Amino acid sequence: MEKFLEDYIKEGDELMLKALEHLTSELGNIRTGKASPAILSNLMVESYGAPAPLAHVANVSAVDSKTLSIQPWDKSMLKTIEQAIFASNLGITPMNDGEFIRLTIPALTEERRKDLAKQSHALGEEAKISMRSTRHKLLGFIKKEVEDGYPEDSGKKKEEEVEKMIKAYYKKVETLLEAKEKDIMTV
Repeated sequence: MEKFLEDYIKEGDELMLKALEHLTSELGNIRTGKASPAILSNLMVESYGAPAPLAHVANVSAVDSKTLSIQPWDKSMLKTIEQAIFASNLGITPMNDGEFIRLTIPALTEERRKDLAKQSHALGEEAKISMRSTRHKLLGFIKKEVEDGYPEDSGKKKEEEVEKMIKAYYKKVETLLEAKEKDIMTV
């Protein structure tokens, strides 16, 4: 029973780690006013009749802190990529010179920075909710095992282990959010 309980807690730990990784991914998609290829990571482009991620049809790189360069492997894709950027509502106007597409990232207003900070905190709260749900399931399982004959003092130790785990993940979420907010609010 001890091994089974350990495996269940380990599974809960993996679920919390996935929630943290998802948060990291989502925070990477929030534009901070600096040119980062990550802001185009979810952009889908029509490629030979099927949607494909931009990274599959072009090389995306940061030229400097305010400019992204997109060089398609097939020059006939320039117009399609340009249209996909317009359709994505990123608020960035692509400049097509026949070889590359350049994206100049506009500076963020103070109001927009505050909105992005709120958005990142909302994503952090979603991650915490997911983690709390996992914690609730783990604690419920431990209580059920105690009712079914698992030693009560060992059950309390397992509950404390789960609480330590959730606190550690919450601290990681807060650290990520603080770093993202600092990045967003830096002009």
